[in-house]
Amino acid sequence: MVRLGGKAISTARATDGTGPARSREHFLAGEPVEACVRTSISNSWQRCRALGLSPDQSSPPFRADFERDPRIVRAAVPVLDRLQAWFAGSKMNISVADASGTVLLRRFGEASLTRSLPAFQREPGFVFAEQYAGTNGIGLALAERQLIHVYGAEHFAERSQGNACRALPVRDPVSGRIEGVLCLGYPRSAEDPALATVIRKAARAIERRLLAQSSERERALLRAYLGTRAETAAGPHHSVGVGDLALGLHPHDRAILMEKAAELISCAQLAAVRVPLSDGRCVTLVSHPMSATGVEGFAIEAILPGPSPHEPLIAPRSAEEPLRLAAEAAASASAASAASAVPPSRAAPRAAAPRLVPGRADTTGRGAAGGGPAGTARGHPGSTPPARGLVLVGEPHVGRYALAARRRLELLTDASTRIGTTLDVRRTAQELADTAVPRLADYVTIDLPEAVLRGEEAADPLTNLCRTVVHGIRDDCPFHPVGKSVDYGPTAPQLRCLTSGQAVLEPDLKTAAGSLAHDPEHTKELLAHVHSLIAVPLVARGVVLGVAAFYRGRDPAPFGDDDRSLAHDLATRAALSIDNARRYTRERTMVLALQRSLLPQGQPDQDAVEVAHRYLPAESDVGGDWYDVIPLSGTRVGLLVGDVVGHGMLSAATMGRLRTAARSFAELDFPPDEVLTHLDNLVGRLDRENPAAGESGIIGATCLYAVYDPTAQQCTMARAGHPPPALVRPDGTVSFPDLPPGPPLGLGGLPFEAAEIDLPEGSGLVLYTDGLIEDRNRDVDVVLDRLRGALAHPERTPEEICEAVLDTVAPAHPRDDIALLVARTRALDTHRIATWDLPADPSLVSEVRASALRQLADWGLEEASFAAELVLSELVTNAIRHGSGPIRVRLLRDRTLICEVSDTSNTAPHLRRAATTDEGGRGLFLVAQLAQSWGTRYIRQGKVIWAEWELDGSGGHRRD
Repeated sequence: MVRLGGKAISTARATDGTGPARSREHFLAGEPVEACVRTSISNSWQRCRALGLSPDQSSPPFRADFERDPRIVRAAVPVLDRLQAWFAGSKMNISVADASGTVLLRRFGEASLTRSLPAFQREPGFVFAEQYAGTNGIGLALAERQLIHVYGAEHFAERSQGNACRALPVRDPVSGRIEGVLCLGYPRSAEDPALATVIRKAARAIERRLLAQSSERERALLRAYLGTRAETAAGPHHSVGVGDLALGLHPHDRAILMEKAAELISCAQLAAVRVPLSDGRCVTLVSHPMSATGVEGFAIEAILPGPSPHEPLIAPRSAEEPLRLAAEAAASASAASAASAVPPSRAAPRAAAPRLVPGRADTTGRGAAGGGPAGTARGHPGSTPPARGLVLVGEPHVGRYALAARRRLELLTDASTRIGTTLDVRRTAQELADTAVPRLADYVTIDLPEAVLRGEEAADPLTNLCRTVVHGIRDDCPFHPVGKSVDYGPTAPQLRCLTSGQAVLEPDLKTAAGSLAHDPEHTKELLAHVHSLIAVPLVARGVVLGVAAFYRGRDPAPFGDDDRSLAHDLATRAALSIDNARRYTRERTMVLALQRSLLPQGQPDQDAVEVAHRYLPAESDVGGDWYDVIPLSGTRVGLLVGDVVGHGMLSAATMGRLRTAARSFAELDFPPDEVLTHLDNLVGRLDRENPAAGESGIIGATCLYAVYDPTAQQCTMARAGHPPPALVRPDGTVSFPDLPPGPPLGLGGLPFEAAEIDLPEGSGLVLYTDGLIEDRNRDVDVVLDRLRGALAHPERTPEEICEAVLDTVAPAHPRDDIALLVARTRALDTHRIATWDLPADPSLVSEVRASALRQLADWGLEEASFAAELVLSELVTNAIRHGSGPIRVRLLRDRTLICEVSDTSNTAPHLRRAATTDEGGRGLFLVAQLAQSWGTRYIRQGKVIWAEWELDGSGGHRRD
């Protein structure tokens, strides 16, 4: 039975501890900790093992010189007396320990326990810190800094196996610092869940009494101030407080006055400041040192100006040093008043630092001496004396707590603007480190899994960690370098925080050095530079992304709970930005993969040009730029470059559709202007298919299409809103031809025009998208001059030209995609071309056939003569019968053998399957069977019907 507040509560009998005992035996035998053991307990066991503790040690160490009457004791005595009355008749052991784990107070539910228990369980002075006593309530509460429950065999020491306990840290409400630990110990069989509520209420009662102690000190200072004012009340000054001043002040002015008063208290110096008000007046704040019994503090008075508010205040010479301190100080007005009972997180915003004027001190309460307002009142009896009154009374250390809280708030505000400025995972992690150093930590390391750096979710964030960021006040700290794989031991704080999902604080790394024992040499070298650590998991949307470690080395003060909360808030904000960057990286990788898969893979087989190409995605996003090299009939080649408006998956998908359509139109042998016309119709159709997309869904694109003929060394080009190409003559002269501009694709209703340009053999044709030359920070004319200089090297190969252009012309951080296509022209040797012109006379077919056979024999292509003779005879006969003269026959020997027959008719033949009773209609069917491919293209005057065979020794016959 456990009696709470005089009321008996039945307690269920606990289990016999077989589960924890078995797990503990396995752990002591060197086996891994079982999953059934709570994380906090397993971490503590591992730390105990790393520290070399023995489970059968007799008792914890004893300190005879411990302080017997600290603040925590004075606040806890009445609370423990009340708990003792509540638990009267039970075997409850109630204790209070200080922040180092030394027990200061003991109370018992049964008086007989003081005789039956061993000394370490009944006498104050024994130290129960985890590094000395192993896993126990007090030590684990200090290590975990939260409510702890240790039951039976979960204790590391053999002597405590039959007990259970609950322990909770007690904090100073003003500073947030842990002042001690309240612990309830009891037999294992007396376990009751209601004890968690009891210990929380008791700890809050002790914390309220700690706050009351601070309030009493404030009241003592206030009484001392009022006593001083009573002694000097005969002066001519009017007494007025800020509460009275508020009736005539703007709320913003009143907040500034309270803030500056708190700054003066935190400075702990005799000083004065002038605070300008919004109405043009100035209020002077003067700090006076005050002393009460055992309490030293400062009182801040406000002096309201009289009729001459612009006269300077004469402040004491000793204020010259506070001038610097006050400019840096920041404090919460509500935190500094009433013993700073309001949490520091409510601090008011920082205002501009006031100006302090040195002079003589005035500790009599009669105002400033000399030429200030008070001095003016004494020098001129008829003038109105200034009003003055008390603003704040407080102790400097309380003001410093408020100052630290203000700086924490400022750091969080700064972090909201500095972290996440880009969508780069590494850069975002670096921004977290830049923000924390040196305002929170002296060194920061950040470890992320390789998968996160690639934009993926880490399957196991505990493994494959890679050092991503190392940043600190100095560069010689021996951390693992960036890029190295990091492997933490089972007790390392970083691994513990990843396992628990909570920030882990190690105020003293030397004390906790056992947790780093997996790498003793590195640990020894590290401890020579740092002494305190906070390890925080980077968690966003329930996904663990990595771990950030904050180290303190130069600052002698160890990290505290406020620092841990601040580090946790920083890491939480950074983790969300890192996750956004990771998701963006994943999406960008997917879009880039789609984009690259839709671009040409490799080089097509053609001899018309020597070609090289590059695609460079934008840093921020992937767009819809593309290029293509399309082999055409008659040894010609098509060169295509385009740019879809916008970025992202939609642009990449649209690019794929347009490139496929453009290639299809080109392979139908449409001239460049007609290809652009068909693409323009397609883009307009794509817009009409999705009318609900609105203006943001409109698809637009630009395009440049060029067709080069190596037999005539001519290039036909047309463009749709695209930058003109660059032409490089064989002598190195670079020009940008003035092609008809043409509207961008998708506008509709406007024609496209083509232009023909002679390109001698060895000329260069450079096609590119606007991302190469257009940038908001660069002048286009300057960029074109730079491009001209990069191209004016005819000795360079197309591959070398591509590299030179990207190195010297492309922006360092491209905001748009860049597609670059460089082609160097070739000419088909005239000895590989045979041409015959003949009228539309059927009798000449045999002569042409014979001439063609002789030419094939000269080329050594006798094996292809049979198929070529049949095809040539059929094509010439069709041209004479169905076309109009004159007729031209041409044989081309390139990678393939090409036969072309042209006439002035625009009527194209169509392949059909002739019936058994038809007298004709079998000619094109025969051509299709004998040739590898055939087709029709239109020229200015008529058409060309062509057929080609591979020169593979098979005679050109098609194998079915």
